[in-house]
Amino acid sequence: MPKQLIQTEAEFKCLEADHESFVFFKHSLTCPISRRAFEEFEKFCNKYQDVPAYYLKVQESRSLSNYIAEHYAIKHESPQALIFKNGEVKWHASHSQITADSLAENSK
Repeated sequence: MPKQLIQTEAEFKCLEADHESFVFFKHSLTCPISRRAFEEFEKFCNKYQDVPAYYLKVQESRSLSNYIAEHYAIKHESPQALIFKNGEVKWHASHSQITADSLAENSK
């Protein structure tokens, strides 16, 4: 399953309903650190294609990004990776803490 862009709160709520667990990435289009972290996210997605993986572009989906931060009481950062399991955030990281290995280790 390739990574998929999510843009709305409604789409995100469908993810929550459809998947017991999934990986989610908040990507800033203007930040070089986010670009490097997104490359790590892509490496993870390519290696673990059976893990549902989604992302948003912060500049285009600010309201969704804010919804996630508020709903799960996790301070917004970008880049930011979150692993959801059973309707809760099991793990999250930002900036250089986001690696393909850290995503793989925490998505199990």
